[in-house]
Amino acid sequence: MMIDYNKLGFKQEKSKDFSAKNLDYKNLGFKAGLEIHQQLDTRKLFSHAPSILRSDEPEYLIRRKLHAVAGESGEVDEAALYQVSLDKEFVYEVHSGTTSLVELDEEPPYQINEEALKITLQIALLLNCEIQTLTQIMRKTVVDGSNTSGFQRTVLIARDGFIETSEGNVRIDTICLEEDSARKVLENEKEVRYRLDRLGIPLVEIATAPDLRNAGQVREAALKIGEILRSCRVKRGIGTIRQDVNVSISKGARIEIKGFQDPSMMILTVDKEIERQEKLILGKMKVISEVRRALPSGETDFLRPMPGAARMYPETDLPLLKIHRDLINEVKKTLPKLKTEIEEDLRREGLNEEMIKLLFKRNQVKEFGELMKIYPNANFVAKVLLVFPTEIAVRGNLNEYDVEKKFGKEVISDVLEKVREGKLEESNVRDVFERIVSGEGLEDALRFEKVNLEDVEEKIHKIIKSKPGLNANAYMGLVMKEFKGKVSGKDAMEIINKMLK
Repeated sequence: MMIDYNKLGFKQEKSKDFSAKNLDYKNLGFKAGLEIHQQLDTRKLFSHAPSILRSDEPEYLIRRKLHAVAGESGEVDEAALYQVSLDKEFVYEVHSGTTSLVELDEEPPYQINEEALKITLQIALLLNCEIQTLTQIMRKTVVDGSNTSGFQRTVLIARDGFIETSEGNVRIDTICLEEDSARKVLENEKEVRYRLDRLGIPLVEIATAPDLRNAGQVREAALKIGEILRSCRVKRGIGTIRQDVNVSISKGARIEIKGFQDPSMMILTVDKEIERQEKLILGKMKVISEVRRALPSGETDFLRPMPGAARMYPETDLPLLKIHRDLINEVKKTLPKLKTEIEEDLRREGLNEEMIKLLFKRNQVKEFGELMKIYPNANFVAKVLLVFPTEIAVRGNLNEYDVEKKFGKEVISDVLEKVREGKLEESNVRDVFERIVSGEGLEDALRFEKVNLEDVEEKIHKIIKSKPGLNANAYMGLVMKEFKGKVSGKDAMEIINKMLK
């Protein structure tokens, strides 16, 4: 029997596009809290399968359907009832190698992934939380088909922390470690199709208290927590972090907004949700507590009813999780630095803001630190990593990505080692890399023959005369090709600039 769910009071209306206005958050009785879910960069949480997403064709499919039944209280969960009303079949795509029997719900879970546990403890300590030294792994009921078992394993790791914002502290209620859901790849009127590659990837869930008093503070808190997460071993890229906001105002209701990929949309989306609730209240309509989806426009639309609170029960296949004091102390010794702390360290090393920004943008901070141990000259190491590849690519009319591939960490380390030992001048390092990019081996590239600068000037003069009208960088490329590293780039450029005046 099909259920007309709209008759039960769940209106699937879209939020309207409201004109922007200044909102008085305090008088509105506004409050909000964040839920942030971040994937960790380890194998899966309760199996030994790797956390790798697949794009190839699945080897086989599994089909299942949801049946809503009453719980111990005798009531059926509203979210489950709604899902059944859609009358859809769940189809699961299976790839061997990244989907184990645990993800197929055909084998009991393994012991919790200790790597993932340690990373979660790092995050908890950075968020000033109290660790739960004895805790129970739970099963959380899932009704949308995103888990083959119908539940998600989750465990409370820490609680009662805080972060600082410009408008005061925001409490961290809980930090949980749980398995990620399956990845939705298709949905139509008859079925929802999931790919099981993502199911079971370790996921940290951070829930703040409803301490956020305006939309700007919501965004600031999300960015602050995001900075802490990125300092730890987490996955990067689209879909690896998911941010939800719970919003309410006086006479309204708690609305959970899902699907934020970009914190810059939070202010617009939160403000539009406030205005949507205001309009319903002014129209004498009831604001129903529900889950809504964030849209790129800043609007939201209905996703599903709010799940019931009583949907957790103990995981019977696993023992109590004991987090020993020795493990906590071990994690404390390996706490990573936050981005703001690393930036301050780089400034003390003498790097300017542009170099610091580039190191983070290119994800080369760690590599920079390792190279500094070989040759502790911050500005020169930064030039090698950030400036030389671009200059060599421009002069040789090459693709910068191809140039960087030929550099390599080991090659840079060997070259800097020669500089540290006094066997190579800093002024010759760029020339060494140019020779390597042109195809020479490292040993040949490190050999420099001394040439008479008067002969160099004569040849550069002939090059400029034979090809008039080029800029200095173009002549530099021709000169370096002619001398093949026998003259330093610094000397060559000084001669070129002198002749072009």
